[in-house]
Amino acid sequence: MTFLLYLSDYMIPFVIFYVVGYGILTKTAIFDEFVKGAKDGFKVVIDILPTLIGLMVGIGIMRASGAFDMLANLLKPLMALLRFPAELVPLVIVKMFSSSAATSLVLDIFKQYGPDSYLGTLTSLLMSCTETIFYTMAVYFMTAKVKKTRYTLAGALIATLSGVIISTILANLM
Repeated sequence: MTFLLYLSDYMIPFVIFYVVGYGILTKTAIFDEFVKGAKDGFKVVIDILPTLIGLMVGIGIMRASGAFDMLANLLKPLMALLRFPAELVPLVIVKMFSSSAATSLVLDIFKQYGPDSYLGTLTSLLMSCTETIFYTMAVYFMTAKVKKTRYTLAGALIATLSGVIISTILANLM
């Protein structure tokens, strides 16, 4: 284990020196290539910024209006049948759109129930076993100019459902 810790301390400097050394050996203008890549990255950020702002505003409105709490209360009988805590329904929904907004919900759950409680444990597992589906699709497909997503959404929703189910099983085993 100490070998892995030692190795991890030197991995990033090794990669940097490798890239710089390779650039020197191939007589590439390393800094110019870096600046070119940074400019391209900045253009991508500018292109996806409206999408990010729209997602963040939408999540903020839903959270501030109490719509998530209403949805949790509405789904409480169904969630009881499925043995899933209704308090975490907003987290699962928000996580599909924004990981940072979901993190704020996680902090609220930790404050209310505690990080070592069943809900705290399940929350942690849910955050690691699910993906920000709509954010990822919006950002990457917009950047790559993909118009037809085919089965991406269905596959991602099935994977998220699987993550929720497995998280619940693992939390019950703990």
